[in-house]
Amino acid sequence: MKSFYSSLLFLAIVGFILLGSSDRSSNVLASEIELQAEIISKKASTNKDSKSRKGGQVVESGAYHLELVPVKENKGTHLDFYLQRGDNHAAIPNAKVTAQIQMPDGTQKTLPLKYDSKGKHYAALLASNASGQYQVKVTADIKGEKVNGRFSFKQ
Repeated sequence: MKSFYSSLLFLAIVGFILLGSSDRSSNVLASEIELQAEIISKKASTNKDSKSRKGGQVVESGAYHLELVPVKENKGTHLDFYLQRGDNHAAIPNAKVTAQIQMPDGTQKTLPLKYDSKGKHYAALLASNASGQYQVKVTADIKGEKVNGRFSFKQ
């Protein structure tokens, strides 16, 4: 992601050089480039926390860090879901969490995820060994605030 922002910054600088024909437009463009560079820098430093901490897929949703880790087992797929604050990655234990799963054959399943205080995450067993792509929408209700994340995995 950093390379994307670096490329964007490079293109903005090249645009500044090419369009810098008049003093007025150069000053306006220079200010805009400085602002864009500041935004890019902040995004690059903010996105460093969107990395997986548990080996799963990550979604940053507002002030929250969501991570889904599917683990294939004999009886199906064990789903570990980490719901954390985005700033300090502290676990959020008192949410109501539900996974809506589209199975490889197109059928839908809804699973409540229960909080595991020892592992500081939510978990459920998806009793399916069907091969193919699974689409998962996880919804968390945190004291009335709805937080959603979309994930997929293949078995």
